[in-house]
Amino acid sequence: MTEKELKENIEFISEKFLSLRTTCAEFIVGNESLIEALCIGVLADGHVLIEGIPGTAKTSIVKVISYLLGCESKRVQCSVDMQPSDIIGIRIWNSETRTFELNKGPLFTNILLVDEINRLPPRSQSAFIEAMSESQATIDGITIPLKKPFLAIATQNPFEQEGTFPLIEAQKDRFMLCIRSQFLKKEGEMEIIRRANDGMLDLEKFLYTTKPVISPGEIIRAQKAVKSVKVSDPVQKYIGDLVIASREHGDVRLGISSRGTISLLKGAKAFAAMNKRDYVIPDDVKYLAGIAFPHRLILNYEAEISGLTPEVITSQILDTIEVP
Repeated sequence: MTEKELKENIEFISEKFLSLRTTCAEFIVGNESLIEALCIGVLADGHVLIEGIPGTAKTSIVKVISYLLGCESKRVQCSVDMQPSDIIGIRIWNSETRTFELNKGPLFTNILLVDEINRLPPRSQSAFIEAMSESQATIDGITIPLKKPFLAIATQNPFEQEGTFPLIEAQKDRFMLCIRSQFLKKEGEMEIIRRANDGMLDLEKFLYTTKPVISPGEIIRAQKAVKSVKVSDPVQKYIGDLVIASREHGDVRLGISSRGTISLLKGAKAFAAMNKRDYVIPDDVKYLAGIAFPHRLILNYEAEISGLTPEVITSQILDTIEVP
């Protein structure tokens, strides 16, 4: 990609994703950080985990963004009795044609919303691992590629314990980003009341009167452009220093993996492009570390009982490492 083509593509990305965020705000109140994280996930071709209490518009946000991206989307409501075949699909024998026919599961879509993923037992959670890593699924020994673009967005309620299973580490590490949804402040709640009272929170009506701002083909073009965003040697070293510091921190039992390193790099490139730059600055890396590190860090027992959290450890690391 030439320098001119890259600049044109960066301009395109900035314009389209600004339009997406602006259009989202016409229906969604607040949640700017969540919407931004989902945009980064789309551009960086990475999956997003949303942690938060019920009723904070997580599902509505995903539906709105899927529509505005011009993508097909499907939703899986997780439960303890769900089997991997309910997600991936199954081959069924057709007695008339005397052949096995493939009945694809909801996994075969552009944007997959996995609601309450921590209600799935580990065996069913593993159904997503191949899809999230390799954009493919295997059914009865047959490997089938997924649609492009493909983005998995999972939600979980960290405050509910009954009938839930903690995400296995291999699963959590495959989420590029983890963002927390929060209650709105008073001004936001008053805006919700006003819109609900005026009939402005009808999702079907909003989608009917709104057009997508980008197409799947344009998303793939944008993803290719993001890969060409430049990262200088000092910034690359900064990323490496942050990752090594996470592994050597005295309160951390398991630090950032190499997959996490790549997630930080790719996410920083996407964030730079969204901000109309064809190069990454340290502030991009610092912002991404805040949503790419905490869900990957496993603290030791002493740190946990003393009340430390992965978010606090991430802040300590960012404060310790010298910024180029």
